[in-house]
Amino acid sequence: MAALQKSIDKRNALIQATIELVNNDGFHATPMSKIAKMASVSPATIYLYFDNKQDLVNKTYIEVKACYTAYAFETYDETMPVEYGFKVIWKRIAEFKIKESANALFLAQCDNTPMIDEASRQEGIKHLQPLLDLWARGKKEGIIKPLSDYLLYAYAINPLSFLMMAQNRGSIQLTQLELDQAYEAAWSSIKVCK
Repeated sequence: MAALQKSIDKRNALIQATIELVNNDGFHATPMSKIAKMASVSPATIYLYFDNKQDLVNKTYIEVKACYTAYAFETYDETMPVEYGFKVIWKRIAEFKIKESANALFLAQCDNTPMIDEASRQEGIKHLQPLLDLWARGKKEGIIKPLSDYLLYAYAINPLSFLMMAQNRGSIQLTQLELDQAYEAAWSSIKVCK
């Protein structure tokens, strides 16, 4: 049992080192040797868990995406009305991006790089299914604009990444009022105006 825990700890250390180094140095300036050093393992140990750097980054992305979406949907129930359900999910996403800023920054970088392969991106999208289902229901009920899920995400969710990065740089300090205003702007951008 102790050997299994040690193995899990090493793999987790590699994942955390990858997140930290990619956030600080970018994908291309993060060699495997640096990841191994930060995780306090030999470079050869990485290959016990991952095929190569691409595999390490893709698996890190999928794990972080799974944590992100588990957090986002923890208090959501698919029977909630569309607007209320979206608010619950949006606020949880905002909370995650503020509280788990290293993981959120890593995901934001992954969304803007060709380093993540298409199979991993598709796996990441699967984790968003409750939100996509909510939007489909909202479109069907005439509450959500009939836009593609990519456009809905771009207008309603992606601005949170911008705000989180601005806060991390010290450019702004998000207050509850600003988060409430950001939510209203997000909802206004996707709801059908009546």
